Amino acid sequence: MAHHDSDNHSEHPQEHHIVGLPIYLGVFAVLVVGTILTYFVATIDLDGILFPGANTLIALLIAFTKMICVVLFFMHVYWSSRLIWMTAIAGFFWLAILFAFTMQDYLTRGAGVFPR
Repeated sequence: MAHHDSDNHSEHPQEHHIVGLPIYLGVFAVLVVGTILTYFVATIDLDGILFPGANTLIALLIAFTKMICVVLFFMHVYWSSRLIWMTAIAGFFWLAILFAFTMQDYLTRGAGVFPR
């Protein structure tokens, strides 16, 4: 007996969450405000005020916040199964590993050939 797609749907019903317009507008507002905030933070030299790399750190924090909003709401991960959550978290974990190896390499290098 052949399996048909309709048989599979009856065994595993899929719930599709419908996201309302206010949530999309809220996420859009977060993205716009984050972009404007990133621009204004970039016009201030925080490296001399706080610590070297402060501008980059703040820009990455804003970008990470925007990315979380996109992943959770635009990509519907917020309403998805635990398997989707685990896959998304594994992606962030892998990104953290890549950043760690990159920074380990960058921070252990010498001054190089070019004068600063």
